[in-house]
Amino acid sequence: MTSGLHRSALEGVDDAAALLGLPDWLRGVLRQPERTTAVQVPYRAGDGEVRVVSGWRVAHSTARGPAKGGTRFHPEVTGEEVAGLATLMSLKTAVMDLPLGGGKGGVAVDPKRLSAAEQESLTRGYTRAIAHAIGVERDVPAPDVGTSASHMDWMADEHARVTGVHEPGVVTGKSLAAHGSLGRDTATAAGCRCVTRASARRLGLPADARVIVQGFGNAGAHLARMLAAEGMRVVAVSDSGGGITDPAGLDVAAVEATKARHGSVTAHPGVARVTHEELLALPCDVLVPAALGGAVDADGAAALQASLVVEAANGPCTGAADAVLAERGITVVPDVLASGGGVTVSCFEWQQNRARERWSAEQVGRLLEQRMERALEGLWHAAEQRGLPLRPAATVLAVERVAQAVEARELAPAAVLAS
Repeated sequence: MTSGLHRSALEGVDDAAALLGLPDWLRGVLRQPERTTAVQVPYRAGDGEVRVVSGWRVAHSTARGPAKGGTRFHPEVTGEEVAGLATLMSLKTAVMDLPLGGGKGGVAVDPKRLSAAEQESLTRGYTRAIAHAIGVERDVPAPDVGTSASHMDWMADEHARVTGVHEPGVVTGKSLAAHGSLGRDTATAAGCRCVTRASARRLGLPADARVIVQGFGNAGAHLARMLAAEGMRVVAVSDSGGGITDPAGLDVAAVEATKARHGSVTAHPGVARVTHEELLALPCDVLVPAALGGAVDADGAAALQASLVVEAANGPCTGAADAVLAERGITVVPDVLASGGGVTVSCFEWQQNRARERWSAEQVGRLLEQRMERALEGLWHAAEQRGLPLRPAATVLAVERVAQAVEARELAPAAVLAS
């Protein structure tokens, strides 16, 4: 049975295909993953016993380049969820106009219950199981929920052991010592900063626009600091413990220090505390949801006082919220582009590895900014050309680009092409 996430991804593809008038054979290609690898992953537990869990690697499309997407370790991962995420990655890399396709991997396990040694054994076992399905020109994994640079280092090393070929570009998101890229840790935030700044300018918002960052984790904290450094006023932030606000603008660095000491932004002195619901109703110009998926529902969207929403997280606005925001004329820059900095710098890492190069942090930052601004401009143009909000316009743009690549590579049977 198709999962909710996979079903939603397919509905977006179907709607875009219908608007584009794609033939049935091409719609069928876009709906189905090119390759699904389901595996059983053995690993050695701390008690010496060998345990086995289920894993998957799905390549949705390689029409525009090798499949690209993260590997998540989570107890509720399913093959259907991985297929849906792989489909969404095809759309994301296409919107960003990267020379990559879409893929995703997952293992049904709770990494929080495993020691470092158990996680290494699991990662190496998973890599051995999917070694035939991945490769620098075939499918390139990266970190995701429950995985990190260490996991990618283990994957790259194990793949080299299995194949006998040392090819660091087989995965991205590695540590610098294992041929990772400078700028990877802040890539999502840096990309979102570019999109936020450019979108605010386009909408005519003031240089000191008031910003709310919902979610003060790694990406949210980096982003808040970057926006504040450029003159925007970060008037409120939140984490799992709640939110804080100061209409004059928060000292973001001080808030970061408070969270590091006490575990939550709510311990910060001299500011007002707010609930998650109250945070969304605060006066601001820009809201950046950088927390969990579904964090902004219809009620939150109705209370929102922002002119611009920039989705730094994956799927932070529900479908119902999206409808409310569209009805209210609030511009939403969708996650498929706003959170595209991570996969873009992953692409840079892959390119550096293939060329046996190491780019400077300044070069990575400059190229990222150029790519984000160009992708945003392309999305605005597509939206205006078709009279669509940015989110459906992004799906249409992505499906069109993937479809064009499929046709160019003649992936359809000759009999179908001749008909």
